[in-house]
Amino acid sequence: MTTSAVRTPSGRDIRRFTAATARTRGGAGIGELLGDVYYAFITSAIGIGMAVGVVNTMRDALPPSSAAPAAGPDLSLPGLAALTVLAFVGVLLSLAGRLGPVGVGGAEATWWLSLPVDRRGLLRPVAVRLPLVAGAVSAVLLVLIDLGLRAQSGETLDRVLRVGAVGGLGAAALVLLAGVGQSFGAVRRRIATAGNVLLGLVPVLALVGGYSGWRPGDLPTPAPVIVVVLAVVVVAAGLLLDRRLARIPARDLRDSGSVASQAVGAMVSLDSRELGRALTDGAAPTRRRRVARFSWVSSAATALVAADLAVLRRSPRHLVQVVAAACVPAVVVGVRQIAVPGVLAAAFVVSGYVAMVATAEGARRAEMSPVLDRLLPLAAARVRTLRMVVPGVVMLLWSIAAFAAVARLEGDLSSWLALAVLSTPVWAGAAVRSAYRPSPDWSGPLVSTAAGALPVGVGGVLARGPDTVVLGLVPTGIAIVLGFVTPHLLIAQVVTSAIALAVGAHITTPKSVHA
Repeated sequence: MTTSAVRTPSGRDIRRFTAATARTRGGAGIGELLGDVYYAFITSAIGIGMAVGVVNTMRDALPPSSAAPAAGPDLSLPGLAALTVLAFVGVLLSLAGRLGPVGVGGAEATWWLSLPVDRRGLLRPVAVRLPLVAGAVSAVLLVLIDLGLRAQSGETLDRVLRVGAVGGLGAAALVLLAGVGQSFGAVRRRIATAGNVLLGLVPVLALVGGYSGWRPGDLPTPAPVIVVVLAVVVVAAGLLLDRRLARIPARDLRDSGSVASQAVGAMVSLDSRELGRALTDGAAPTRRRRVARFSWVSSAATALVAADLAVLRRSPRHLVQVVAAACVPAVVVGVRQIAVPGVLAAAFVVSGYVAMVATAEGARRAEMSPVLDRLLPLAAARVRTLRMVVPGVVMLLWSIAAFAAVARLEGDLSSWLALAVLSTPVWAGAAVRSAYRPSPDWSGPLVSTAAGALPVGVGGVLARGPDTVVLGLVPTGIAIVLGFVTPHLLIAQVVTSAIALAVGAHITTPKSVHA
């Protein structure tokens, strides 16, 4: 009696079987697949074309660069572009640490990781997914930045290809090296921290460069040897990561995959708060070496404020975000070619909103899990008001730094600092309003759009918070555009700040389903 040997399937076979089963149950054919690919290609091409048009328009609107350095800190536009690329490297490294970069989540982690098969065959597509995405995005972004430089108005195809190759290969190499570090047991939190530190150094380097007279001219065209070296690094890092895929612990793969799945789900559902929680919790330490002593907490109100302060202090990413955003107005003022009222006003609002979002992490967590809000003997409106304390204090410091930069350009420091104090409540009210906004209702009727089906009223949901900033800072924006502060603008700012505080503390009663 003979028995035939049963061949154990490889990891590649398991992966192909899973994909075939998913295609069978999905019901989509080759026509739907080609349609999705065509739609994605056309959408990407239209987006890139629009971005190139905007960049060319902005480049043509820039005034010519002055050969003689101006008084005070002065940073050239190519120098700002180089620092922008460095900031993008920090963001990429931080995301690579938070997302894995190698991980599996959901059903794949439950079934695949428990099988007695070669794990390399299972993880190969997962390991190259993030490097490919990072390389494609970086190539397009670097080309757009290079096109935006006025000195490079005579752009050639050879330079565009080299810049794109350097951007794509450099980003892919960075993510692959982060994956190699993950295979050697590097803590993902430390990789993300390295990216945060690099991102925090960018505004510091900009200020140091502005005061030290660092004004680089036209950025040189990347040499072919740089492209070759980066390609070799990508191949070597990819081969090394492929050989060490089986050594990544299953727990690390599950953690990375769960963070990536949570982030993708948040992006699909248009929930920016859930996306922030996924990226923050993915790199948070499981244990604290130091125990905070809340000796100054003496009441329910101070306990709520202390909780918000502890959440902000324990999130290095948000602290770096606030510091970096505080330096943006100073950097814009230091670059003479873009130090115009319109650009300065836009930079003020955008950087302020970025800093404001970082200060409201405690309120966002309370919206998801209002445990402390329910335990403390405080009214709901009182809780909303107390949630504005930490964002208000932090944004006051941010406003002082930002308006000091504006005063260096326009003069009259005392008036601008007064406007900084009076406009701070707008940021506090907008932070709480944005944190407590409802989630999009996907159970209701949907509207067909170019971006897919979206729930009715999603625009109004996403506008909660930004609407308060835009409307509440109208007097401030007028002052920045005019270049001076008047008593009437200060009075108007007091009125809009009071309205923003009232809106932030307002409790919206949910409508009954049977109404």
